[in-house]
Amino acid sequence: MSKTPTINDVARTAGVSKKTVSRVINRSPLLKEGTREKVEAVIAELGYVPNPQARALALRRNFLVGLLYDNPNAQTVLNFQEGVLDAIRDTEFALVVRPVDRHSPTVLDDIRDFLEKQRLFGVMILPPISERDEIAEICRELKCEYVRMGSAELDSPDHMVESNDKEAVLRAIDHLVLQGHRRIGFITGPDGFRSARERYEGFLDAMANNGLDCNGELIAKGEYTFESGKRAAAELLRAKVRPTAIFASNDEMAAGALHVAEELDLHVPRDLSLFGFDDSPTAAHVWPPLTTVRWPIRAMAKAAALKLINPPGMEPQPHRFLSDLVLRSSVAPPRDEK
Repeated sequence: MSKTPTINDVARTAGVSKKTVSRVINRSPLLKEGTREKVEAVIAELGYVPNPQARALALRRNFLVGLLYDNPNAQTVLNFQEGVLDAIRDTEFALVVRPVDRHSPTVLDDIRDFLEKQRLFGVMILPPISERDEIAEICRELKCEYVRMGSAELDSPDHMVESNDKEAVLRAIDHLVLQGHRRIGFITGPDGFRSARERYEGFLDAMANNGLDCNGELIAKGEYTFESGKRAAAELLRAKVRPTAIFASNDEMAAGALHVAEELDLHVPRDLSLFGFDDSPTAAHVWPPLTTVRWPIRAMAKAAALKLINPPGMEPQPHRFLSDLVLRSSVAPPRDEK
């Protein structure tokens, strides 16, 4: 036997054909469980490592999963990548990350060209581009498996992972109201993001449910970035009657609001309560630590990747993930009601 075992060595030792070994390696369902177990035992005994290039050629696709994104928040993309790596660790799969420009007139052609050239096993699509049905249609045309991530239902359960952003924000505002806040400011997310819309609608519903005013001077536009959070907070806090609490649609913007409060000599949470969204590392590392909504992006990413690679014996992956409130030091009752 050669020093490095081959597929022929496995077939001979197991007493099966080379084609049967190939079917075991490629996880074909057209095998008896006893045969599969016998071949897998021989593979382990000989220490045979399948050639990924040969497998890719046989299956006419690479063992690559792709990630398409156009998102201004780098931490969101990083967290999603970590979740994917949780899923594909100790497998033959690798991750290919591809940024795209959703404003480009050629974005759909660019995505099609990328998928055709890479011959991916499957692709995961982050918001806001995940919200474009045309991209899902391109995947179907090219027979490329896909999973879309969103803040609302975008596709069938097999092709999506979604969070409950609207309900999570509603609960967050209810918490501020229970603390005694009545004048609550809101920093929106960017136009074109379903998550921004869902979070804004959650804010509006919560304010209405609690019988609170929600006029224009309580709402400022953000772009999911630190600098936009600073600009929006400055606008809210320089109003004639400033809010006693601000909900920012992500932690980066909440951190920007925290800086502005410091510049204006406002103590958080004594003079101003701050609430974020994501539970990114930023939330725990600033001072005071941010009360926030924990967005389960890493768990969503892991489920998205598992939906694509579908390892043997895998339990069905959920498609809906619920967010939790993480209560820290940046929220307290307003000073005049203590």
